[in-house]
Amino acid sequence: MSGAHEHHVELPGPSEVRSPLVSHELQRAGVWFGLAVIIALIVLLAQPLMLVMGALVLATMMDGGTRLLGRILPISRGWRLTIVLLGAVAFMTYTFYLTGSSLAAQAQAMRTIVEAQVGRIGGWMQQLGVTTTPDDLKSLASQAMSSMGRVTAAVGTAVGAITSGVMMLVLAIFIAVEPKLYERGVAWMLPMDKRAHFYAIADKMGWTLRRLMFGRLIGMAVEGVGTWLLLWAGGVPMAGLLGILTGLFAFLPNIGSIISGALIIIVGFSGGTDTGLYAFGVYLAVQIVDGYLIVPMVAKRATDLAPALVLGAQILFGALFGIMGLFLADPIVAMIKVYLEERSKALAGKTGLIQTGAGGSPLP
Repeated sequence: MSGAHEHHVELPGPSEVRSPLVSHELQRAGVWFGLAVIIALIVLLAQPLMLVMGALVLATMMDGGTRLLGRILPISRGWRLTIVLLGAVAFMTYTFYLTGSSLAAQAQAMRTIVEAQVGRIGGWMQQLGVTTTPDDLKSLASQAMSSMGRVTAAVGTAVGAITSGVMMLVLAIFIAVEPKLYERGVAWMLPMDKRAHFYAIADKMGWTLRRLMFGRLIGMAVEGVGTWLLLWAGGVPMAGLLGILTGLFAFLPNIGSIISGALIIIVGFSGGTDTGLYAFGVYLAVQIVDGYLIVPMVAKRATDLAPALVLGAQILFGALFGIMGLFLADPIVAMIKVYLEERSKALAGKTGLIQTGAGGSPLP
C-alpha cells in the first residue's frame, strides 16, 4: 500500500501555472487584456495621436517641396526646406493681409445670406407639405457640429486650436529637417530581421503620402483659383471668399466638395436665378476638371482609393476623432493600404521561397 503510494506520479492541478491548460488560458487572457489596454490608450490619447499624424502629413508636404526644389537648386537640404517654409509663410501672409478686411466683411455678409436662404428653403419645404421648420434645420446643423467627437472639445477653443497648430507645425519641421534619423530610430526598436521590411514599407508610405498631398495641393489651387475667377467673371457676389473656401475645403475629398458646392449655390441664388444657375455651372465645371484631370494625373497612381472607402473612413474618423480625424482620414487610409499591400507581398515572397527547393526547383 505504502509502496504503491511512493511510486504514484503527481500531476499539476488546475490551480498551478505549470498546467498546460492554465498557461494556455493565461496567454489567451493576456492577449485580450493587452488589446483592451491598447484600445483604451488609443481612445484616451486620441488628440495627441491625431496631432502626431497631422505633423507627419505636414512634414510630408515640406519634404515633398524640398525634394522638388532639389531638382532645380543644387543646395543643401536645410536651405531648401527653409525656402519652402518661408515661401509658404509669405504666401499665407500676403493672401490674408491683402484680402483680410474685405474677406471679414464678405464672411459676415455670407452668414446673413446663408441664414436667409436656409429660411427660404424651410418656407418652400413647408409649402410642399414637409413639416420641417428653419429652426429644425439650424438645430440639425448645431447637432452635427457638436457631435464631431471628443477631440473637437480639446481643440474647440481658439487658444487650444492655436496651441495644437503650433505644436503640430514644430513637430513637422523637426521631422522634415531629417526624416531618415527618425526612420532609423523606429527601426532600431525592431528586431534585426524585420528592419529591411520596415524600411521598404516606410519608403513606400513616404512616396504615397508625398504623391497624395501633392495632388491635394494642386487640386486646392485649381479649385480655389478657378472658382474665384469664374464666379468673379459671372458677377456672383463674394467670389473671393467662395474661392478661398472652395480651395480650403478641397483638402477634404468628397465632403469638402459637397460643403463648398452648397455654399456656392446658396450664395449664387441670392443674386437671382440666372446667377444661381451660373454658379452651379461653375461648381460642376471646376469639380469635373479636378475629378477627371487633376486627380487621375497625380493622386490615382499613388493611392487609387475607392471614393466610398474614403467617405466611410471620413465619417468614422470624424465621429471618433473630430475635425482632425476628418482631415486625416484620407492619409491614414492610404498608409494602412500601403502597409497591407507590402505585408501581403512579403508573405507571398516567403510562401514562394518555402514552396521552392534549395536548387530553385518546386518541391513535390
